[in-house]
Amino acid sequence: MSLRIGILATGITPDDLLEKHGSYADMFVKLFGQAGYDFTFTTYDVRDDIFPGAADAHDAWIITGSKSNVYEKTPWMMRLKDLILEIYDTGRPMVGICFGHQIVAEAFGADVNPYPDGWGVGLHTYQLEKDVPELDGLGGQFTLSAVHQDQVLSKPKQAEVIAYSSFCPFAALQYDNRILTLQAHPEFNVEFETQLLLSRRDDPIPPTAADEALVGLNDESAHTDSLQVAHWMASFLQQGAQR
Repeated sequence: MSLRIGILATGITPDDLLEKHGSYADMFVKLFGQAGYDFTFTTYDVRDDIFPGAADAHDAWIITGSKSNVYEKTPWMMRLKDLILEIYDTGRPMVGICFGHQIVAEAFGADVNPYPDGWGVGLHTYQLEKDVPELDGLGGQFTLSAVHQDQVLSKPKQAEVIAYSSFCPFAALQYDNRILTLQAHPEFNVEFETQLLLSRRDDPIPPTAADEALVGLNDESAHTDSLQVAHWMASFLQQGAQR
């Protein structure tokens, strides 16, 4: 099933990494292509106040990550939260990643703030709270790249916890089969994560956190389960679009 997907871009790759790796929106296009999906994408740079004309303008939606903080409550963020609730009401499926995960949670009344235990960077493994067929064979867990200081600190009433870790209790949330959100980044590969941490070591990522994460990323066995998670996201979007 081919989908028309609107990407709500809330951030962009740092300038020094953009030419080689593309934008965050580009990374999603590439990931779904690598997983074998022939979706059509339209990107809206909502951080520049470029929004779609309607909540039902596409079959499905993705919200990207961002260096911004949802508690800044800028005008474009407030407008985005209104759009999230409008999309939810239409029943069109949505996936939110990192900042997208957080702003969806805040739109539904959750507390999002800096995590007291600091930054989560590098490869993080999350335990599944429920069965996800697309992740069968991974032993009830999955590993993705993470880069975040903020977290969802309380569960939205409408959300079900799908995955967690000791560091991130609300790592994946699902809202009434309409919205799926992940704190970590399936669109980041090991190479990009490594270069991002090297580029941002010390500002804003503390050297101790970056260096510990880089040790794991430089291990020859380092990998992510991004392709399996891409199948999970695609299945969620396809099933939602058919309802």
